Amino acid sequence: MGTFLALACLIFASWSATAPGKANALDPFTGYLMVHFTGETANGEQIYLAHSKDGLHWNDLNSSGPVLLSTVGTRGVRDPAIVRSPAGDRYWIIATDLRIASGTSWGDASSRGSTSLVVWESRDLVAWSAPWLINVAGGISGAGDAWAPEAIWNPATNDYVVYWATNSARNGVTKHRIFAVRTSDFRTFTAPQLYLERGSGQGVIDTQIVEVPGSVGGYRYYRASADGQITIEGGNAILGAWTTIGNLSHLGISNGATGGNVVEGPMWAQFNGRNEWNLWLDQYATGRGYMPVSSTNLGSTQNFRTRTDYSLGTDRKRHGSILNLTAAEETRVLAKWGTTAAASRIQPYNYQDRYVRHANFDVRIDASVSPAQDAQFRIVPGLANASGYVSFESVNFPGYFLRHYAFDFVLAANDGTSTFAGDATFRQVAGLADASWSSFQSYNYPDRYLRHSNYLLKLETIGTAQARGDATFRVTGAS
Repeated sequence: MGTFLALACLIFASWSATAPGKANALDPFTGYLMVHFTGETANGEQIYLAHSKDGLHWNDLNSSGPVLLSTVGTRGVRDPAIVRSPAGDRYWIIATDLRIASGTSWGDASSRGSTSLVVWESRDLVAWSAPWLINVAGGISGAGDAWAPEAIWNPATNDYVVYWATNSARNGVTKHRIFAVRTSDFRTFTAPQLYLERGSGQGVIDTQIVEVPGSVGGYRYYRASADGQITIEGGNAILGAWTTIGNLSHLGISNGATGGNVVEGPMWAQFNGRNEWNLWLDQYATGRGYMPVSSTNLGSTQNFRTRTDYSLGTDRKRHGSILNLTAAEETRVLAKWGTTAAASRIQPYNYQDRYVRHANFDVRIDASVSPAQDAQFRIVPGLANASGYVSFESVNFPGYFLRHYAFDFVLAANDGTSTFAGDATFRQVAGLADASWSSFQSYNYPDRYLRHSNYLLKLETIGTAQARGDATFRVTGAS
């Protein structure tokens, strides 16, 4: 850390930028926006949004589809972070330039991967620029990647500090360390400097800083890092000295050093209107997604408590960040992406008094379905491919989708895997028995279609007139 501070003094003295105007006081916050990715599926490594009114219960926006797609670099993004200008008139999303779903191995990604970050810019949180790349790690000798970026406004220097993890050799040891640059526009930036590292061979990939009002707990800033533990530090200057406060091992939470609940991707969020914070942690080792631990005083890790009064919506939430929203921001975001797909029924062509329904999580066609919601689904963008494909989400079991399993259909909870996404994704095409109706072609078995057989839903090849009728359906209203 001493090396960074010494070099930073030289850089700061010689580097100048046009500072934004004086920051205006923001309106009171009324909601929350989570920016995240969902996993290594066809479109999982893109930008997704979720909204919450209370900071604990989340709803997926844009009908669970991605809102931004990377068209640069690897054409995939992970670990997105969102930052607002002090005046509240500009926003940026920055993300790791990485797409594991393309077949890239983790070894290649960390040792021969992209050294750039992907950036989008907006004036209103709704209309976003085309993405661009900033090669922040290009100046690091032997850099293998640039992962898990974050950014924070630094009032001491009137610009932003962007920090991320790069795998490179230093003093004979190759591992991930946190590096940082300064920027005023997310296009030009200073030379990268070492910002955070741990001793011995311990790497650090994920770290995030939060600013707290009134130095609650004794510090103005708090930093959470995944470094074997989830280590909490406090400091009064972003580019100054940091003091270790402790870790979360007493809660049975670690980053792998001592077992227990192994997590990563720490993500801070203050509750609106009060001095209480959630630190969200991604339970990646078990695939259970994010969990929050809360504190009203970050000055001691003994103040943190785990909680169970939360829900995360349909999409699996992977490493991201949370932005507190003003009423105006919340209104714009929800007007653009907050619509929920209407409830629909799926009517068979040759048994028009029946509808597709789930019963004890099996899927069949029945007449006079009770309760009626067992035959109601939301037709949402395909989990494996949101372009031209659809998935069927249960109305009365949100987060559960129709999927084929051994070519039989079941209603099952989305487990976030690429296998599930593929099994639950279909192309809606002209009906095989009547082109004014629809048939549903499997995403991962394109020679097979959804059909009923003895009133049960199957995934089968279609070769006869009877089969074509069985594989033809109409999407109708919920009543």
